[in-house]
Amino acid sequence: MKIVILDGNTVNPGDIDWKPLEKIGDITYYPRTNPQEVIKRSMGAEVLIISKISMSREVIEQLPDLRYIGVIATGYNVVDINYAKERDIVVTNVPDYSSDSVAQMVFAHILNYARRVEHYTMEARAGVWGKAEDFCYWNTPQIELSNKILGLIGLGAIGMKVTRIAQAMGMNVIAFDPYSKGLPGVELTDLDNVFKRSDFLSLHCPLTKETNYIINKTNLLKMKKNAFVINTGRGPLVKSDDLAESLNNDVIAGAGLDVLEVEPPREGNPLLKAKNCYFTPHLGWASREARIRLVKMVANNLAAFQEGHPINVVNK
Repeated sequence: MKIVILDGNTVNPGDIDWKPLEKIGDITYYPRTNPQEVIKRSMGAEVLIISKISMSREVIEQLPDLRYIGVIATGYNVVDINYAKERDIVVTNVPDYSSDSVAQMVFAHILNYARRVEHYTMEARAGVWGKAEDFCYWNTPQIELSNKILGLIGLGAIGMKVTRIAQAMGMNVIAFDPYSKGLPGVELTDLDNVFKRSDFLSLHCPLTKETNYIINKTNLLKMKKNAFVINTGRGPLVKSDDLAESLNNDVIAGAGLDVLEVEPPREGNPLLKAKNCYFTPHLGWASREARIRLVKMVANNLAAFQEGHPINVVNK
């Protein structure tokens, strides 16, 4: 079986291996593939393993040998799954491989805002602390998380992990998720209530027509002035212009973003210069442990396909 990995570098820049996949078939590996190279590199492959490479109808039509597309991620919007189904091409994804890592990133942003560890490290190195008249020094609010309200939009696998961490820190959790039966200690409520009551608001919903730009001017105006928004989900959940305007006008207090509408961000993105906006470059999922788990699950998906009982199929 000829297996081609088209853009493996983000998953494996060299610190883990592809052995689980190497046991299944002959692998041709490319760290990155430009759109103009996709067809040439994919010709003759029965299996394509992709992360962010676009598998449009126009691309798939030119690959007569293709039988399987394995997405090295949970999101699979880069694949025309309807046309793949017409062609009897199985498309799989990898759910719930990075929930612990992403939940950890949520609290990295929350704790960064609440206690500003890096800021005070820089202040100390610049000699500011050394010149203080008292033994201690701070010039930003110091926020205790206990009894603060954490609002969640989405209470799936990651939302549940975030909930457990929040509860361990003494936070009160409220959530909007029309598909969830809830969790112990979590108040399920309507969307408006989540916006109005949250001290911290974290997004864990899929990107759909209903959730696209769910963080917009109208909803931001419902929030507390001390509220902090965290997005580790999908970039287009947030309307960049509206969030930047709200931050600059003190409508809310801050935001922590691991994802953006366009990645990498382009020059002129208003969030890059917005007040109290903190960034991580889409790496919430990317702990070494999560990436090792991801490769194993990609291999398990492919092995199940080979054995005639595919799993994690997104185009049944």
